[in-house]
Formats: sequence, structure tokens, C-alpha cells
Amino acid sequence: MANTNRAVVRTAIHQRIRRKVKGSTDRPRLAIYRSLNHIYAQVIDDKQGQTLVSASTTEKDLRGNSGGNLDAARRVGQAIAERAIAKGIEQVVFDRGGYLYHGRIKALTDAARSAGLNKNEASAVEEETAEEAAPEETVEKKPRKKSKE
Repeated sequence: MANTNRAVVRTAIHQRIRRKVKGSTDRPRLAIYRSLNHIYAQVIDDKQGQTLVSASTTEKDLRGNSGGNLDAARRVGQAIAERAIAKGIEQVVFDRGGYLYHGRIKALTDAARSAGLNKNEASAVEEETAEEAAPEETVEKKPRKKSKE
């Protein structure tokens, strides 16, 4: 029987992701955790087992009306990118923490990219969105001939 407990399922997905995603000294891991009320982000060097930079909505300067919305995720993404760049970290590996890449997780990573983390990925994302926004060529349809039946 499949497990329907959300926390257990997310933990299993996170373990599966962590088998593939490893942070190194050159390219540390940006780990994200979200709760109902807050969102947390850490830049971690897995080889040394150290947290290099962290940011969350529980901090006074990042606290807003709510810590559990898209605006809060964007603030945390901006802050984590600025702090990482100040420490000399420009490339990271994103670890979505078992969550879908949607909503607050996507807002945080997009804000981090736009603030300067993984500059090559930011340009690829901008090109992708520009292609989607471009209008399609309209093809004029010829009127159908009525059959004489």
C-alpha cells in the first residue's frame, strides 16, 4: 500500500534527490525548506559539512507581513544570492528539498538567479520566457467549400 503521509513522501523524494545532488567547495548546494509560515535557504558545502550562508523569513530584516508567500520567497532568494556572492560563491547546485519546482520554490530560485547566482542559467531562463512570450505566426484559414449533398 502506498504511503499517503505527505511528510514521509517528501522525505523519500528528498533522499532520492540528495543521492544525485552533491555540493562541493567549488559549487555548494542551495538547500531550500519551506513550512506553512516560513521559507529557509542555506548554501552548504557537503564535503566539509558546513553551512556557508543562510537566509530565512524568521530574520528581522527579511520578515514581512507573511513569511509563507511568493513575495517572502523572492526576498529570501535575493538575500541568499547577495550573501553568497559576498562570500565569493557564484555557482550553486539547487536542491529543491523534495518540493515541486513551483510556487515559492520557483520564486526563490528565480530571485537568486536574477540577483547573480548561476548567471548562465539566468540568461537561459530569460531566453526561454522570451520565446514563450513571442506571438505565433497567424495562419489564415481558407473558407471551406460547401458540399452539394
